[in-house]
Amino acid sequence: MNRRDFIQNIAIAPALGLRLDDNKILKPKRLKAGDTIGLVCPAAPAYSKETFEVVAESMQALGFKVKYGKNIWKRYGYLAGNDAERASDINEMFADPTVHGILCVHGGWGCARILPLLDYQLIKKNPKVIVGYSDVTALLLGLHAQTGLVTFHGPVGGSTWNDFSVKYFKSVLMNADKVKYENPINKGDNLTQVEDRISTINSGIAKGKLIGGNLTVLCHILGSKFVPNFKNAIVFCEDVQEQPYSVDRMINHMKLCGVFEEMNGFVFGKCTKCEPGEGSYGSLTLEDLWEDHIKPTKKPAFVGSMIGHINNKFTIPIGIEAEINADQGIIQFLESAVE
Repeated sequence: MNRRDFIQNIAIAPALGLRLDDNKILKPKRLKAGDTIGLVCPAAPAYSKETFEVVAESMQALGFKVKYGKNIWKRYGYLAGNDAERASDINEMFADPTVHGILCVHGGWGCARILPLLDYQLIKKNPKVIVGYSDVTALLLGLHAQTGLVTFHGPVGGSTWNDFSVKYFKSVLMNADKVKYENPINKGDNLTQVEDRISTINSGIAKGKLIGGNLTVLCHILGSKFVPNFKNAIVFCEDVQEQPYSVDRMINHMKLCGVFEEMNGFVFGKCTKCEPGEGSYGSLTLEDLWEDHIKPTKKPAFVGSMIGHINNKFTIPIGIEAEINADQGIIQFLESAVE
């Protein structure tokens, strides 16, 4: 693209709502004790007040104050209020100078519906930490694609806030560490490690920008202006309750869209409860899928990282440079994710 075309594209992109692949990475400020965390429900509703009490108490135990989104108690079928209400809470939390970070209480479904309703110029002017996973993937990727904001695939408010998850949440978002992610080594009384094992698909080391999230959600917005560029990325994915044939379909979709051609490396976390269902005799396994789709890329890749619908989870920034060692199952930040 020549300079004249580049300038023209920059000029028309905001009007057309196009993704700007040249967005400068925008890091939010680190969180600290005493900060206020805004609680929002951008997808599914919480069905009991006790859920909000537990989330609030968890944040307070971390030293934060909490502020509820104006529409957090709303309900519209399987959504936490209508699209305009849920989007309004996101916009208002970014606009509110007393709020320092945003935590999504739940996933479920609905984040993709509010992407066209977010005020990206407002958000770009008020960068803040925003955290969640599962369906929140759509929100995290959309914000990064449209503003360059580094977002965080990590616990939702309703997650298990155990020592493991809290350790990485603090390290990434409060301490601004250049974190090194390795699965825990815990053999118990076994001769070898049984749980949380790493499996190498392709050996090697790769560097690139971390981009990814929930596989199903990612595939359902792939091709839209709300997905970042995968050029030279380290792609990470996870999922839950998807049979191998469904994972096969989605991984193949990513391949057909050119994601694997563009990426530098690949990490799949956990696929929880992804065994073949009833009547699936002779099903391909997930291992077969990695051999069919990922192995031929010859790019460093591994599976088993602590990313997904699990109690012990990493907090993974979307948008920062990292390095993976596929033989050792390591993800190493090359820069901090917050300022």
